[in-house]
Amino acid sequence: MRSLGSAAALPLLAGLLSACQTGGPGPGGVTVKSSDSALPAMERIAVSASNCWFKSGDRGFRAYRLAPELNSFSGRPRILIVPANRPQDRPLAVVEGQGSPATISAYGPLMSDPVGNRIAADVRRWSGGAKSCSS
Repeated sequence: MRSLGSAAALPLLAGLLSACQTGGPGPGGVTVKSSDSALPAMERIAVSASNCWFKSGDRGFRAYRLAPELNSFSGRPRILIVPANRPQDRPLAVVEGQGSPATISAYGPLMSDPVGNRIAADVRRWSGGAKSCSS
């Protein structure tokens, strides 16, 4: 009987431990507005993402690579975050702009992970005109 109680407590303990992890689960998809049109907003986001997430050696992004697709005939410039060791694979996150003023959307499976919180916060800030990296 005692082992049954211990076995039932394991999922509860695992849930409590995962809730204590820094950042928690990501927000899922995010949509924000920018006062710029799509291309200038996405150019700023792409440069900032490259500098702040990848060139800086940020630990949260070491497993990934940035793939910008700013020259879009669809009118939706975007950046893709792909696995570093398999850049040809399906994107793990997409940040995409559309319209004037732009609507910026970030979506994909990576947005549900803890690093999705960082992506969402940075995209919100950069969409508003900032170029700086977060802490």
